[in-house]
Amino acid sequence: MEPESLYNLLHLPGRVDQAARGTLSQGEKKKFLPPTSRKDPKLEELQKVLMEWINAELLPEHIVVRSLEEDIFDGLILHHLFQKLTGVKLDVEEIALTAASQRHKLAVVLEAAGQSLQVEEPQARWSVESIYNKDLLATLHLLVALAKCFQPDLSLPTNVEVEVIIVESTKSGLKSEMSVEQLTECGADKDQPSKDVFDELFKLAPEKVNAVKEAIVNFVNQKLDRLGLSVQNLDTQFADGVILLLLIGQLEGFFLHLKEFYLTPKSPAEMLHNVTLALELLKDEDLLNHPVSPEDIVNKDTKSTLRVLYGLFRKHKLKESTDGEPLESPN
Repeated sequence: MEPESLYNLLHLPGRVDQAARGTLSQGEKKKFLPPTSRKDPKLEELQKVLMEWINAELLPEHIVVRSLEEDIFDGLILHHLFQKLTGVKLDVEEIALTAASQRHKLAVVLEAAGQSLQVEEPQARWSVESIYNKDLLATLHLLVALAKCFQPDLSLPTNVEVEVIIVESTKSGLKSEMSVEQLTECGADKDQPSKDVFDELFKLAPEKVNAVKEAIVNFVNQKLDRLGLSVQNLDTQFADGVILLLLIGQLEGFFLHLKEFYLTPKSPAEMLHNVTLALELLKDEDLLNHPVSPEDIVNKDTKSTLRVLYGLFRKHKLKESTDGEPLESPN
């Protein structure tokens, strides 16, 4: 029986034994996330922050994570992430196709990660089996540990804890109990302004920022090619809002009448009009994950420009990946 079926049965008296008997051997314990815990807003926020962090790290490699449960288990993305964070090259095959080779690759990556984190397997809150079996709790424990070690300034949601059901197989049958699983620690500075991945990214080496800029410029130029336009300088060419509006129209299917914006703006006020219109369109499509001031775009603020373009990149790169493009191959 699949775990999801088990979740639905665990709260029904008299059916716990029937649901879990085939998944547990005698003496074995397993933790399950009930549906109510999966919908916990803080748990969902933690997953979102971790996915955005991974996607920002692996953006130059054109890798997009859509689900921590479905995309992490086979070791491919963990392999790329570990190498990016540490610079250590692991002796494993790039693409593992069989279950045995995926498990082997995952084992090599987790062993290397454990050494970097100075955590031995008995003490680790994850294992090859739990990660490979798409255990969300184990995956989150691993990613939180990696983030705290290699990206200590990443603003993870504080005090994330969820209720779990622990089921144990005994001679007399199955026993189940509720417990609380702590995923992140309590934070001391809850009043600090929220940060996003670009706040964190700009604290890293300039080479990483440049790599992200290059990947986004390549994406933009591919989309603008049919209009006969190209971008050479991300820092300056979006300041008047014209290329940004044309890019949004191209990607989102908007037709913008020339009366709605200034095609050749001649003053800061006209540039501000264009950028404000562009940001309103992005907000309507829920493509702005962090507040952006139109003045910052006009003033050629690189971080704000990247935030705006990354919203488009993420949506349409994700769409291409969903349509069947391999995650690791360049667009």
